Amino acid sequence: MKKVFLVAGARPNLMKVAPIFRASRNLESIECDIVYTGQHYDRQMSQVFFEDLDIAEPKFNMGKSTGTHAEQTGAIMISFEKMCIEHKPDLVVVVGDVNSTLACSVTARKLHIPVAHVEAGLRSGDLDMPEEINRMVTDSISNLFFTTEEHGFDNLLREGKDPASVFQVGNVMIDNLFYNVKRLGDDVTSGYESRPLKEKIGKYAFLTLHRPSNVDCKDVLKGIVSALNKISEKLPILFPIHPRTAKMMEEFSISFSENVHTFPPLSFRESLYLWKDAQVVITDSGGLQEETTALGVPCVTVRENTERPVTVDRGTNVIAGVSEAKILSEVEKAFAKTDDPAPEIPGWDGHAAERIWEILIDYLNRG
Repeated sequence: MKKVFLVAGARPNLMKVAPIFRASRNLESIECDIVYTGQHYDRQMSQVFFEDLDIAEPKFNMGKSTGTHAEQTGAIMISFEKMCIEHKPDLVVVVGDVNSTLACSVTARKLHIPVAHVEAGLRSGDLDMPEEINRMVTDSISNLFFTTEEHGFDNLLREGKDPASVFQVGNVMIDNLFYNVKRLGDDVTSGYESRPLKEKIGKYAFLTLHRPSNVDCKDVLKGIVSALNKISEKLPILFPIHPRTAKMMEEFSISFSENVHTFPPLSFRESLYLWKDAQVVITDSGGLQEETTALGVPCVTVRENTERPVTVDRGTNVIAGVSEAKILSEVEKAFAKTDDPAPEIPGWDGHAAERIWEILIDYLNRG
């Protein structure tokens, strides 16, 4: 029996580990345990997701949620080192690009434990993004690389990775998406507090906004909110507001118009229930760019770059930047794409996790 640690640190990570963990239930030769570092400690941002995504509560939960980037990363490394020494995993699987991804990959490799990086090779080219540094460092030391699409695969080969260790397996976020779309029956959605509003307003836009570069600068946030308020005059906006965004808006005395309907952070499935039927999604998230592409929902990304260029290549996503005029222009153009079919991307078929396990089992058996 081989022991595998599956590391998750934040809400997007939980969506990525969910299909990998679910697929492990059918493997007799594998003991797979979720290690949750707890970067997001609020129940609405974490615990409810264990239930919502049909995964077990993590066997190991660190609760390392506070402090600066360095303090958080260091605390996770200390706890994870003790955990690895005590439980001796044969392999550590990290996902995405959060501080936990970097901390646990470095710790494992220093203990001579092999590391597999899921969602490897993504690059934005923006070293001002903490996530870009986490991605680059993790990929510099991992043993196995699982990429979501051809750009990530090509990036890793250009950086000198052994082609025999790089595998284009598809996208576990899309595995999770398709799995949960099927679970949105009336028995589930009838209890959603957002359902009456969704049914009442009909057509709407869906918003996520949380990146420090967008919400921590008063002038940037003010311009984005101004654009959103103008958009909402024609199309109501539904926004499960991130705690960071709410805090900064209050601090800067910036407010939304009455046509921007805010909610507390929602569970993954309730959020999906809303955005899957939106006329357009406006976001600064990474994962949502991919998910909207998979369902063919027009997406306008409020950032200057993206580490997920396949979403732009296929025409479902556009990078609008943060200027008010550009956001307004791109959202207007996106309305015309609302009924376009979803593009077909190799490996985005709901079975990436199974392909990952085939490779991992072969690797573990070869020692």
